[in-house]
Amino acid sequence: MRWDDLFDDLESQLEQEIGADDVDFRAEEERLRLARLGMRDRLLSLHAAATILSSPVLRLNLRDGTRLAVAPTTFGRDWFSADIVDGGPRSRGCIVPIDAIAGLTLSREQTDASLQSPADDAAERSLSARLGLGFVLRDLCRRRHGLQVNLQDGSLSGTIDRVGRDHFDLAVHEAGSARRAAAVTEYRVLRFSELILVRL
Repeated sequence: MRWDDLFDDLESQLEQEIGADDVDFRAEEERLRLARLGMRDRLLSLHAAATILSSPVLRLNLRDGTRLAVAPTTFGRDWFSADIVDGGPRSRGCIVPIDAIAGLTLSREQTDASLQSPADDAAERSLSARLGLGFVLRDLCRRRHGLQVNLQDGSLSGTIDRVGRDHFDLAVHEAGSARRAAAVTEYRVLRFSELILVRL
């Protein structure tokens, strides 16, 4: 009878050790998964969960100190487009380079949703998910779309004239006016790395 008790006790200890090892293994696996998450991954997870969150609006803290509430619409490789949510009836579009985001201000619900693995769905395999910031700026250049760009040291209004590999040329003119040679006050060559936000 004592041998049965001894074996039962040993079996119980072994099950506890195996269970503890399993818990430790899962915790380490989760730490490694979180260590691989990038800002883009967390933004994608929030976007995917937007329909079930009580607030689908993201509050961004940009590198220049700007705080902005947005509702993301499309994600590219290193940027996303969004509608600026400012409480007004008409939302304005913008393009945010992911490197321009200094941080996010999230609710507890949003924080939990952002830590989920990004879904590997059709949207992530779409063409836009593979396009870089240069492509979007080239499209705006081709359309001759007047815009406002926020940079590290201020903002400018104008029209993009051309886009290189890591920079673009901006013909600076008054916001809302057409790009005419007489209206252009200066031409600026700007690096992508200085770009904080493009307001359409």
